Amino acid sequence: MSRVAIVTGAGRGLGRAHALAFAAAGYSVVVNDLDDAASAVVTEIGAQAVANRDDVADWDGAARLVDTALDTFGRLDVLVNNAGFVRDRMLVNLGESEWDDVVRVHMKGHFAPLRHASAYWRQQHKAGHPVTARVINTTSGAGLLGSVGQGNYSAAKAGILGLTFVAAAELDRYGVTVNAIAPAARTRMTADTFAAQMAAPVDGFDAMAPENVSPLVVWLGSEDAGDVTGRVFEVDGGRICLADGWRRGPTVEREERWPVDEVGPAVRALLDKSVPPEPVYGAG
Repeated sequence: MSRVAIVTGAGRGLGRAHALAFAAAGYSVVVNDLDDAASAVVTEIGAQAVANRDDVADWDGAARLVDTALDTFGRLDVLVNNAGFVRDRMLVNLGESEWDDVVRVHMKGHFAPLRHASAYWRQQHKAGHPVTARVINTTSGAGLLGSVGQGNYSAAKAGILGLTFVAAAELDRYGVTVNAIAPAARTRMTADTFAAQMAAPVDGFDAMAPENVSPLVVWLGSEDAGDVTGRVFEVDGGRICLADGWRRGPTVEREERWPVDEVGPAVRALLDKSVPPEPVYGAG
């Protein structure tokens, strides 16, 4: 029986590329999106795909999404959390709904499908059935480094990193790996904001084609990737970069409370020993 993958936000862009790549690798695919684009991708794939139009950030909708895989194909092996959108504003102009909507679709839209899928995988594990499940979350360079004009999006994508690390630690016992990708590609989210960088070349290698990201996603969803979990990969064009997270750096310690007038020199000495952080996208 073929492995089964759910791809959220799969009607266009990266999600569509992932769905097609999984199908080409022999997977059965649940193509999730809110509109008829999901059905169009299913038509491209054929009988090994089914459309689902539930809102992934809705608790019951996420449950129905997982049930679609189980009811149609009898199992679930891979969850690719990809759905999302942007509402870009500088912080002084960012409205409450623009914050809430972006955080909802990215963070809750990752958590809710993951929660329902992991409950299924835990049940399978406890019943004695072998589980080789994979979750691939979608963060962003904005989540890794921040991005000017995208405070809401950067915060949501950084939150997805925290969720990825916790899920990887908690679900390992059930045979589930959880990783994240930070892709760069031409999608509806990037085509206007970064038009020059995302434009397709007249000829030669199209580095920003979303299809370039999918081979890593398919591999992370494979049984071969079972020893890789809790990791983050930047991926675009022909580049795959392992992105290391926060690590403890230089430290100074004393066995008593620090006097305020000694804190400044101590902190400056630590900064002198440290590697400066990567700049926020769009800063300067």
